[in-house]
Amino acid sequence: MSDILTDLEAGVLTITLNRLEKKNAFTAAMYLACADAIQAGVDNPAVRVVLLQGHETVFSAGNDIADFMDNPPTGPHAPVYRLLRAAADCPKPLLAAVCGPAVGIGTTLLLHCDLVYAGDNAAFAMPFVNLGLCPEAGASLLVPQLMGYQRAAEALLLGDPIMAEAALEVGLVNRIVPPTEARTVAQMQARKLASKPQDALCTTKRLMRQGDAQRIRNQLDAEAHELARLLQAPAAREAFAAFAEKRRPDFSGL
Repeated sequence: MSDILTDLEAGVLTITLNRLEKKNAFTAAMYLACADAIQAGVDNPAVRVVLLQGHETVFSAGNDIADFMDNPPTGPHAPVYRLLRAAADCPKPLLAAVCGPAVGIGTTLLLHCDLVYAGDNAAFAMPFVNLGLCPEAGASLLVPQLMGYQRAAEALLLGDPIMAEAALEVGLVNRIVPPTEARTVAQMQARKLASKPQDALCTTKRLMRQGDAQRIRNQLDAEAHELARLLQAPAAREAFAAFAEKRRPDFSGL
């Protein structure tokens, strides 16, 4: 069975992360499949809304580290950036249902969603620095803009997790519901949007987002450049070696 499932009903294209045995950790192939699914939704006139979802126990553990080490993103055309650009440039409403852990791209991807519905078990984390890396997805611009600098610093410099209630408080999510209801609530809201006049809906989204659109593209490219550089640096090599050897990394002197 595919790691990315799609279903179109009532104008809503639902894209489901379906690699539960690996906590929906993204591989390069999953990035491409998810990007292609979003783009197919953009191109299909029958699709009026796109909805991303995982499982009620986990949204995504972020990168599959082993796959990431085999397929590092060496530039802005890497699979991960194809997905991020597809989400950032999606002209139609993009929603997400998030339960359980949402790590790395599991959180940064949500910055490009218009509405996010979270289970009360959701936990958001962006531990890029802990791997000797920097954020992606324009997070270094969007997270301070969303949360304020100090809270963003806790999330991006310390890598501290953001629990569901705090995520609601800072505007990362729209509503918190029981995990068993998150996908249903998100689907209900998606269908409500799908029933509205699409030109007016997409025009309103474009007008709300166009002021930051170029800044986000520029930040995506800048982050991609810096991440490619940091991947070659000693701290990242130590972090990934420690992961492979199942030990704590030693960043003393790095």
